[in-house]
Amino acid sequence: MTTATLPAPLRDPATDLTRWRIERLLGAGYAGEAALVLALDREVDLHQAVSLLERGCPHDLALQIVL
Repeated sequence: MTTATLPAPLRDPATDLTRWRIERLLGAGYAGEAALVLALDREVDLHQAVSLLERGCPHDLALQIVL
């Protein structure tokens, strides 16, 4: 049984949100550790982080900008 198939009372919305953020950041091209750091920091604007890579910003520079 995966988390997605658990009944709603047993699921943790914060965990679901973090998982979604990680998946989105990985899909945009961030490396695993960078995606985790960004996903856990709720002050990081996810849309900005993704947009930077989509527009060709180097990964290291994108991390500096969003952090």
